[in-house]
Amino acid sequence: MTKGLNITAPIPGAHHAFRAGSTGLALEGLLLSGDRRPDTVAAIEKAEAWFLKELPRLRRGTVDTMYNVWGHSYGIKALAELYRYREGDEAKRSALKNLAQTQVQRLERYEDVNGGWGYYDFDEASQKPTGLPTSFTTATVMIALRKGKDVMDLELPPKEVKRGLAFLKRQQTPDFAYVYSNSHRYRPRYSINRPGGSLCRSPACNAARRVWGDPGPTDEIIKVWLDRLILRNGWVDIARKRPRPHSTHFANSGYFYFYGHYYAMDCIALLPQTDRSVYYQHYAKIMLSKQEKNGCWWDYPLYQYHYAYGTGYALCVLAECRKGAK
Repeated sequence: MTKGLNITAPIPGAHHAFRAGSTGLALEGLLLSGDRRPDTVAAIEKAEAWFLKELPRLRRGTVDTMYNVWGHSYGIKALAELYRYREGDEAKRSALKNLAQTQVQRLERYEDVNGGWGYYDFDEASQKPTGLPTSFTTATVMIALRKGKDVMDLELPPKEVKRGLAFLKRQQTPDFAYVYSNSHRYRPRYSINRPGGSLCRSPACNAARRVWGDPGPTDEIIKVWLDRLILRNGWVDIARKRPRPHSTHFANSGYFYFYGHYYAMDCIALLPQTDRSVYYQHYAKIMLSKQEKNGCWWDYPLYQYHYAYGTGYALCVLAECRKGAK
């Protein structure tokens, strides 16, 4: 599909991780959509059964690829929604909570020695990663942990949470762009680290800091970045569907696109009720305009996983926008 330009994916572990992350996003989207037709319920139950069987087995594929971090994070978020969905079934809820707690333990294991989380480690072959923690992966983990705590009362590792929050602060530049990864702190004006390259990272990083009580990203800062993602949407839309990563303006990649809009919903939810409606309208319009003729959404050709994860992201966005319009 991509003429040889595939993201590295050592088998079988990388694909197990891609399946877990994509399943988590798709399942979260189905649950939040509110659709309870028989086919949808059957899909939810099938995904739940897959999670109960496969998530306990999820590990990093090799010492230098840790895509499993995405599976653990989106697994926790999907399990939190399943926990709500299974209200009244305490046996099922207990199993879901126990599984989510194991995913927290995995994230604790794969935290980087520098603090934060990443998905590559090309520096050393060590038990604990010593490589490339990134701002956006850390934000993804921190938001998932917060949801797991709020919905299922999971026990979280305080040291790793504190280090993750500190890591996000270190990645922030004065204009509240966030550099790509730990080593990029020394190149803050490199194109991907400037605001045009951070359009889809800043919502996630700002939301992650705020949900953990950091007042740094104020309401005004959150609104600035929500506005930028709307007004400068073309910068990241140009990258959408292109098979070569970081090949467009500000080194944006196609897989940034729906990720950024997904976490923009967490930012909107942090604002006063009176400020939310206009953002929900804008983001719903953007999302609806990107739907494919067959009903799915996708932004980057990642083997066959992009249809599931892209549609999951989009359903979560639209569910939040619809909720906000009520």
